Amino acid sequence: MEKRFKIWETAALLALCVTLLGGVWAQGRQNELSGKLLRLHVIAVSDAPEEQALKLHVRDAVLDYLSPRLECAADRDAARAIIEGELENVRIAAESASEGRAVRVTLGQERYPLRRYEGFTLPAGVYESLRVVLGEGEGQNWWCIVFPPLCLTAVEGDRLQSVMGREDYGIVTEEEGYILRFRLIEWWGELMNCIS
Repeated sequence: MEKRFKIWETAALLALCVTLLGGVWAQGRQNELSGKLLRLHVIAVSDAPEEQALKLHVRDAVLDYLSPRLECAADRDAARAIIEGELENVRIAAESASEGRAVRVTLGQERYPLRRYEGFTLPAGVYESLRVVLGEGEGQNWWCIVFPPLCLTAVEGDRLQSVMGREDYGIVTEEEGYILRFRLIEWWGELMNCIS
């Protein structure tokens, strides 16, 4: 006896296939984007106003220390190698501004939510991250892109585009024709955040 799929079963199977293929593409694009960036994540002791202000002071000390050292980095891997060699000095710079708070500094993979910056948006996903945690790290956080160095100034489109390439830059700035691609990556990243 021959069994045929009903129309709704075929449509559901086709929708599942399209969703999975879209997810695989989005995950690949997000991985490609995240492979070009290195982020800085500073987490305050608490949400008290003085701790939030101190978090920004520590951020400034870390960026002041790192910025001149990262000027020669050509790509994320070079920036990562520089930061790996400087982790102890980054911790010392952070401690100098932490007013006695304990400071933990690590470099590794970290999951980020969708983040809109002035002029571009980064999809949710896993990024290489320099993480600076003050005390218990129970306060609000602050993050930016430490490579390419976009933390201190407004986004320099030429610098970001030179590191990311034209197509990836078009996706994160949601230029004409890239909006749908970004939305797929954004949707997939948020789905992966919910699952994990």
